[in-house]
Amino acid sequence: MGNGMPDSVTAAAPPGPALPGDVPPDADADADADADADAEPRDPRRWAVLAVLCVSLLLCGIDLTVTHGAVPSLSRELHPSGVQLLWIVDIYSLTLAALLVTCGTLGDRVGRKRLVLSGFALFGLASAAAALSRTTTELILARVALGAGAAMIMASTVAIIRVVFTDDRERATAIGVWTSAHSVGATIGPLVGGALLQHWWWGSVFLVNVPIIAVILLVGARVIPESRNPAPRPWDLAGVALSITGLAAAVYALKQAGEQVGVDVAVAVCAVAGAGLLTAFVARQRRLAHPLLDFTLFADRRFTAATLCVIGCFGSYTALLFFFTQWFQQVGGYSPLHAGLVLMPLAASSAVGAVLAPWAAHRWGNRWAVTGALALFAAAPAFLTACGGPGHHGVVIVTLVASGVGAGVVMTLGADSIMASADPHRAGEAAAIQETSFELGAGLGVAVLGTALAATYRTALPSVSGVPGADRDHARESIGDAYDVADRLGPPAAGLLRQAARHAYDQGFTVVMLAATAVLALTAALAAVMLRPAAPHGAGPEGDGAPRADP
Repeated sequence: MGNGMPDSVTAAAPPGPALPGDVPPDADADADADADADAEPRDPRRWAVLAVLCVSLLLCGIDLTVTHGAVPSLSRELHPSGVQLLWIVDIYSLTLAALLVTCGTLGDRVGRKRLVLSGFALFGLASAAAALSRTTTELILARVALGAGAAMIMASTVAIIRVVFTDDRERATAIGVWTSAHSVGATIGPLVGGALLQHWWWGSVFLVNVPIIAVILLVGARVIPESRNPAPRPWDLAGVALSITGLAAAVYALKQAGEQVGVDVAVAVCAVAGAGLLTAFVARQRRLAHPLLDFTLFADRRFTAATLCVIGCFGSYTALLFFFTQWFQQVGGYSPLHAGLVLMPLAASSAVGAVLAPWAAHRWGNRWAVTGALALFAAAPAFLTACGGPGHHGVVIVTLVASGVGAGVVMTLGADSIMASADPHRAGEAAAIQETSFELGAGLGVAVLGTALAATYRTALPSVSGVPGADRDHARESIGDAYDVADRLGPPAAGLLRQAARHAYDQGFTVVMLAATAVLALTAALAAVMLRPAAPHGAGPEGDGAPRADP
């Protein structure tokens, strides 16, 4: 690992987007300050600073998944279409992924304390706006602002920790705690949301952020020191615009294709435009002396493979959290709190997988440990599908435990492999790509698999006797809309429509499980081939980033 952070800090962390806790892209600029760390007095406020940063990252992680339990209730009030519902859920992580690196560069220029405090303020205001939204569009825009605020918070936190923790041992401990904060928040998000929804309306999952952020803002303004990079990188505004618009256009085209169960000219044009903008972004970054993302790192096949493993695995992990929460409530009839509680084995087993990851790497090497963990994760949704779906409690527990253990190992060793395959002096660029891969995986996982479920549901929902044509079209938007239509119908038609909607949703859920299995199995094969050692007889650190050579 770079910058004096021991490998064990990353290896012992639970899975999640905050796993990359190594160094920000500007770490090399602070190297001279670190050289004199032993001579510097310790900041008496350093632990208070860490507490402020960790609580803020915990909130950022919770907001990644807290909406999962609120989907049924907000659907009844705001009536979003299936595509709009997916935007509500994943626009937060997509915005965060798109802005994370550029906010780090911006913090170097304007000051990290200023950027973090601004992020706190934006996050709090956006939370209030989300809670008070009266239309789907308002909620989506508020979630965009939430993602921007989270990017401003997350972008400079490690750099601030490096400034206030001048002792190497304390800094390693601080980064280890920081590493866990976002991951824990993302994992407990459905449970937190369920507990709030047990007593209040769906907006409470956002409104609860406001008083906490207010306290964080006041304390942070007093204890966080200002710092900036004396020689900041140029801020590539054109690159930012290309990446954001390209990603937005590509995801929009994907979701519209799923809503229409096909592709029309406008969707095709949007998809081509998005691909073109993203291609132009990559080409521009390869030409720049100081790019936002250094794509030359992907010349190393192990770096590329580890990044794809993180994206595929964390995308599947967050998507499973979302779809299980929806099935438990929409089909199983669970309360939001009950659904959150049922998902706790997934959270607990992912932590176990993270703890077991160093042992697995030492026993089999990163290559086979990652491959085996991906295969275990892939087998879990396949097992669920083969055993009749989530209606069987024992099958669900086995699926969640196997998924969690597999994801915990992959997220930990995948993150470590990204850092191990990069040169130490480029650890900052590797960490930036690593952080972005977690957030991008979270957004794309829900977008891709959610589109598959929505398209399957629309095509699988049959015409029901006694349901007028306009209501039938409305019922095809989502299972929540079907229940709303059923509430307005007489008893025979209402019961038939609810049964048909549950059956269609079950078919969509099966498609999602099989798609996740295919993605994870393909990623496992990719890991087996591309994470092989660089030299036939190279040891772990020279070959696959593991403590021992692969057999």
